[in-house]
Amino acid sequence: MTRLFASVLAAGTALAGGSSAFSITSSAFGQGGTLGNEQVFNGFDCRGGNISPALAWKNAPPGTKSFALMVHDPDAPTGSGWWHWIVYDIPATSQSLPAGAGAADGRQLPTGAIQGRNDYGTVGYGGACPPKGDKPHRYFFRLFALEVAKLDVPADATAALIGFAVNANTIAVAEIQAFYGR
Repeated sequence: MTRLFASVLAAGTALAGGSSAFSITSSAFGQGGTLGNEQVFNGFDCRGGNISPALAWKNAPPGTKSFALMVHDPDAPTGSGWWHWIVYDIPATSQSLPAGAGAADGRQLPTGAIQGRNDYGTVGYGGACPPKGDKPHRYFFRLFALEVAKLDVPADATAALIGFAVNANTIAVAEIQAFYGR
């Protein structure tokens, strides 16, 4: 009941435009903006920087013990979308990730944070690379405030399994969306 109340309260505050709503922003793009070439994948037939954007958040709800970030393109022509970046076990004391934190080596991530495998088959950030001629795809950067300090998932867990564990432990979600097409 407490988790439900916190979620309803956070949603109500966000809808009311209150300053205490759990929120996420990026200096690389605004809500509904366009990803820059820095955030585009460098592979397949895309030529970009493949650098994860800087992200910052505020007003995590009470009871937050860690965060998870999941970046998804629901418009990818796969039937299930495309996972671009998964980071979990981000300490509750964290309030941001710098540009480039999604590098495979994870050196810029907060201590203890773990990156999952993206749908390119690699660990770390994999940038936007929609098919040529498609309408611009949507990229959802969702930050989950979790009621557990660590997710109980195997080291080689799929994005779907990580997502299941994230959703089972979510207190609140902050989201920013960007677009990219070519």
